[in-house]
Amino acid sequence: MSKTNKSSLSILLRGIIAENPVLVLVLGTCPTLAQTGSVISAVGMGIAATAVLVCSNVVISLLRRAIPDTVRIPCYIVVIAGFVSVVQMLMNAYLPALYDMLGVYLALIVVNCIILGRAEMFASKNSVGASALDGLGMGIGFLLTLFVMATIREVLGAGTFAGIKIPFLINYNFPILKSPPGGFFVFGCMIAAVNTILKKRGKPVREKAGCEGCPSFAACEGKFDESVGKDARGE
Repeated sequence: MSKTNKSSLSILLRGIIAENPVLVLVLGTCPTLAQTGSVISAVGMGIAATAVLVCSNVVISLLRRAIPDTVRIPCYIVVIAGFVSVVQMLMNAYLPALYDMLGVYLALIVVNCIILGRAEMFASKNSVGASALDGLGMGIGFLLTLFVMATIREVLGAGTFAGIKIPFLINYNFPILKSPPGGFFVFGCMIAAVNTILKKRGKPVREKAGCEGCPSFAACEGKFDESVGKDARGE
């Protein structure tokens, strides 16, 4: 595999675990908690957000040299809002049941921190191809997280999968997992599992998460290094 192909594959795959937007960067938590009570709504939200993420990344990358730095955030929001409107209209026309299920959270994709964050941190600084791959990778990571979390909550909380009853679980489930506290519990367990995986791979979670691109990186770097040192010493 050539160096270019390896780089492209790295950009695509890092959003799944190493820089998972929900479990590592902890972005987009509102739709994650709100739409994972059902597998159908979780998959619908994941696909809609992925489509907006890829399209907005491409357009913002194309216009990155034309957008003045002083108004870049409003411009990004306008681009994102345009694609969200398209997704809303298509879903309302062809998937009205799913459109009603997602409700206000579909429109709130406009202010989803994952999409705006990737526009600011990646698409505005990289080529169109790389930005498309980054959007696709982050979208897949978001979709997979919602799917896994929704599967756990719906199967164990209601004894169903995508609305289909599971005979041996329908009378043996934990309804609390379908409630907000249950959502927070599953969310916390998944974050803990991913953090454990990243630590076992031998690099700090900060490096895996690409924190170097964060505006606050310089301010918190010393505090992070100090805490890592304490952990290494077993304190």
